[in-house]
Amino acid sequence: MYIAQQSGRCSGFQVNVSKMSDDCVVGEIVSEFFLNTCQLRTPTDHAVRAALYCCHAASVHPDDDADANYVPLITGSVAEFYIEPMLPLVGDIDVMYHRNTELAIPRGHTPPAQLPAEFHNYVQVWEMIDSDLPGYVYLKLRYLLTECSDDGNYKAVDYDTQPYAENGVIPINTYKGLHTERHGPASCTRVPEIGYHIDAVPCMRCLVWPPRAADWPTRLRNYGWPDSATLDRVVSNGCDVVCVAHRQCRQDEWMGKHQWRLSFSRAEIVLINSWMPEQQIVYHMLRYFIKTERLTECADNSGAGTLSNYHTKTLMLWACELKPRSWWTDNTNLVKTCTQLLHTLGVCLADTHCPHYFVNNCNLADNSFNSKPFGRKLMSIDEL
Repeated sequence: MYIAQQSGRCSGFQVNVSKMSDDCVVGEIVSEFFLNTCQLRTPTDHAVRAALYCCHAASVHPDDDADANYVPLITGSVAEFYIEPMLPLVGDIDVMYHRNTELAIPRGHTPPAQLPAEFHNYVQVWEMIDSDLPGYVYLKLRYLLTECSDDGNYKAVDYDTQPYAENGVIPINTYKGLHTERHGPASCTRVPEIGYHIDAVPCMRCLVWPPRAADWPTRLRNYGWPDSATLDRVVSNGCDVVCVAHRQCRQDEWMGKHQWRLSFSRAEIVLINSWMPEQQIVYHMLRYFIKTERLTECADNSGAGTLSNYHTKTLMLWACELKPRSWWTDNTNLVKTCTQLLHTLGVCLADTHCPHYFVNNCNLADNSFNSKPFGRKLMSIDEL
């Protein structure tokens, strides 16, 4: 009721909500409220805190290498949204960071002769070896790159011993004395003085687009999104690998310690920032609804798996590619749009088939994920 009343004030007319029984009309009022009150984003405390954390992280040296540095990247809602909706953005401070002395390359690729300025004058190069699970790899030490003083290019030397990288990466120690927990690849720290959790994800940088996602840039797109310039920018950014094993492998003594996951956070930031305002608003509404309705909690309390924001993000990426522009702009009822998308995700989860947006044959709702209860719950949601 509050939202509808505020919508009436924002758009120049008064609305008597008590006389409205039509869910569709109410949905249109809510939609108008979001569209009329949504502004371009300005620097917020959230964004400033994230930038300050990155500055601090960049000044820290790894405990085992005083010459190395960390290179941070702001991810999550701060990086993805260019809008500032009336309702608060969901999420804390999300940062990825990689060492400037390490680099990942796909197996069989020639080590690079030139590197961006962020890298050190010596760099260990790890080969990404695909596992049996799409999107998950192992990292094997292969080369040492050293910068030549005469031309600035790097020279590669093979390592005699080639161990596999363990995924138990020690997090940056930026807030001494505060409790930190491991959640997947992230180290989560609650910082009382700023009121946020900081989710810091250690990763290893890969400067090339991974072969597992080779079909993504060239697949047929009927509605022109993403456009060619956006595709080129995404591919040129490469990817990262983050230190977490697939849930099927975490109990295995070796795979649980050595498996890494491909991360497309850089690609997602570029793609989400290319969305229309309507698409960003719908994404925000979905995230806020799923969070406040506690849909991320396991439906049967089995703990076998939970619905995550990544499912919502994947849903939106596919919808933006598979739906025409008019589907987003001609429908003034964003509540109806959200409901339809939640039903689509519900069907995917109920059928245990939720395809990854980038990686072929990667299923985000395979048999190791208890998805059916979530699917049924999502399909029961209506506009009201």
